[in-house]
Amino acid sequence: MKLISAASALLLAYLIWASRAWPLVHDAPLMHYVAWLIGEGGAPYRDAFDMNVPGVYLLHLAVLRVGGAGDGAWRFFDLGWLAAVGGLLWAYCRRMSDAVAAGAAAVLFGLYHLSGGAWRAGQRDFLLCLFLLAGAYGVARGLEQAGDRLTLFAGGLALGAGTMVKPHAGLYWLLCAAVTAVALRRAGRSAWSGVAVVLAGGLVVPALVLVWLSGRGGLAPFLAILTGYLLPLYSQVGRVSVIGATRWHAWGRTLFGLLSALGLLGLLTAARPWSPRLVLAALGVPYGVVHFVFQGKGWEYQLYPLALFLCALAPVAVSRGGARPSGAPARAVAMAAWALLVAVLGVKGVEAREPEWIAAKARRVSALTRDLGPLVPPGETVQVLDTTAGGVHALLRLGVRQPTRFIYDFHFFHHGDDPRIRALRAELLAGLAARPPAAVVVLEESWPALGYERLAAFPELARMLDGSFTLAVAGPGYRIHAKRRDP
Repeated sequence: MKLISAASALLLAYLIWASRAWPLVHDAPLMHYVAWLIGEGGAPYRDAFDMNVPGVYLLHLAVLRVGGAGDGAWRFFDLGWLAAVGGLLWAYCRRMSDAVAAGAAAVLFGLYHLSGGAWRAGQRDFLLCLFLLAGAYGVARGLEQAGDRLTLFAGGLALGAGTMVKPHAGLYWLLCAAVTAVALRRAGRSAWSGVAVVLAGGLVVPALVLVWLSGRGGLAPFLAILTGYLLPLYSQVGRVSVIGATRWHAWGRTLFGLLSALGLLGLLTAARPWSPRLVLAALGVPYGVVHFVFQGKGWEYQLYPLALFLCALAPVAVSRGGARPSGAPARAVAMAAWALLVAVLGVKGVEAREPEWIAAKARRVSALTRDLGPLVPPGETVQVLDTTAGGVHALLRLGVRQPTRFIYDFHFFHHGDDPRIRALRAELLAGLAARPPAAVVVLEESWPALGYERLAAFPELARMLDGSFTLAVAGPGYRIHAKRRDP
């Protein structure tokens, strides 16, 4: 195992070095833009129509305040967060296995993250992993310390904070509370008091964040988006089957097949099968599956929690101290699977190091920023019709606001006959008429509808563009429609 660990560490060092120039790209600039609006006095949901929970914006706001909106600050943040998850994973696994195997688990998760490429840097599900693991660690430590209330509270605190990054973490929070109840009851202690501490800890951060959101004027719009758009409409858009989703994940089925085999071998050969750490890691696996399936979009980064908990189980299978003495054959199989998994992650990492689509998106952002800047006088606005193709990133670079709260355009191109979508369309048109922007930028890429022709499904907007704007620039993947200047 030491040889595999050394090779894994060298591969991790290589991937870290290869990722040093990764750009801020894909989803991250969108969250940066909302955070920038907040820093300018705006409120999420009221001034930016988005479906994420507010903790995401606060994390991005912290990055902007400390390091700015450049690529380097984002790269430093992503690697720092990865180091924090790796260190905590080592601490978590250390008691279930030996130091070498625990370290190998931390490296394995690092390889998993870096093999995904630049677009997965700082993804919300990756950020969530630190809170999930800190929560599991706190609860496990509390149970190991005879139900220590302060440690259990800290675990609940971390899990509650995680719900402000992805609300799905609430399910794992409840599972940790249930494990607390069972463990304390088995130890002859008061179960309900321990559960109450975990649950109370989990309420602290959401309460504070919601109080902050209310103070900024964003709570009512947040609830309106949640109940009037996110749950009834957005949750149904772009849904795919689990099998269909993993079909386009690079090396996805092989990777998770090997990870699952390691996790299963860890469970089957564990010397202490009912230890709190092992139980909480084991329950994290079905939670990770539900986390992926429930979202229904099939995006690769939504598998992070599942990968995290499988990595937590894996070192048990290869550790002499964590597995039963009779598990020697299984240990040999596990080490072979681990070596193969590292090889797969290495290949995947090399393939994802500098993909053309990331480079093309970075070039598009630079070109759009260059073309748009001269067309926008100081103090004027620009409306972007885009999802993740780089339009909002250009506005972030230029420090330009939009005349409406819509930072995406996909809301307008699904459920077109629903009165709630018609109301959003009317809000966009009214905002453009009341505060005519200097330009409207239409990106060719979008989601789920693609191409410039998607505007035909929104004829009122198409007519407004034809009547009040003129095509000023047709760039690579974007069109800039400048406001007509009457003589």
